[in-house]
Amino acid sequence: MRLAFPCEDAGWQTVGVCLTQPEVDVVAQVAVADGDADAHVAAAAGEQCRRILSLDVDADGFAELGARDEVVRILQERYPGLRPVLFASPYEAGAWAIIGQRIRIRQAAAIKKRISEELGERVTVDGVSMAAFPAPARLVALSSVAGLTGRKIERLGALGQAALEGRLSPARLRTGAHEERLAALRRLPGIGPFSAELILVRGAGEPDHFAIDERRLQDAMRRACALPADADVDQLAQIAARWRPFRSWVSVLLRTWLEAETDRGRLGRPASAGR
Repeated sequence: MRLAFPCEDAGWQTVGVCLTQPEVDVVAQVAVADGDADAHVAAAAGEQCRRILSLDVDADGFAELGARDEVVRILQERYPGLRPVLFASPYEAGAWAIIGQRIRIRQAAAIKKRISEELGERVTVDGVSMAAFPAPARLVALSSVAGLTGRKIERLGALGQAALEGRLSPARLRTGAHEERLAALRRLPGIGPFSAELILVRGAGEPDHFAIDERRLQDAMRRACALPADADVDQLAQIAARWRPFRSWVSVLLRTWLEAETDRGRLGRPASAGR
């Protein structure tokens, strides 16, 4: 797996990382624009990759959860070892949320790629040259991008400033009262409830969050748990409480299952992987 991103704990220096797993351990080869990374940058990039792959969370309790809950057990059997894969940073997750507002996903992806190609730094790792999403300072200075409205550009600039000030650091977003962290994110221009949850879960890597504003997840829960179609969010939240402290992880399994079953044109309760 090859990644390129601005490294938060290395002054937002752009790094390229090649991840391999020759045996049990995952090995990271880290490069910067002008060659190999020094020890500090390599260590910071490695820790960021651990979070991106959700390897910074002890999963022993997740396996135990499957032993206590039938729905979780069946989903774990179907998707063994699946953990959330995150954006490179909460900053990049927030940028995606702003770029994608009121446009199609494919269009948003094309705009994000264009921003990376035009404003991001290129780095070569494992013989492959990649363009990373630009560091926060570049968004602060952003004046125009094809396909983006002036309001979105202003919001991206505010997001970049928040990142430079440390307000989007994963450690900060994973510490303290849950609702206070979400409220702080919602105070950023252009970040509503859904976007705040996206930044917290898929940016910072919060392992224990139930997304009350995500209708697709709610639909997956009703189907997987054999609940009536009118089961409300409070009922779903009570069920999700059984999945603490891995509600985000179980949500990934549910979304994955719903997407796969929708593609196959069949929906019902998930059957055991052994059946």
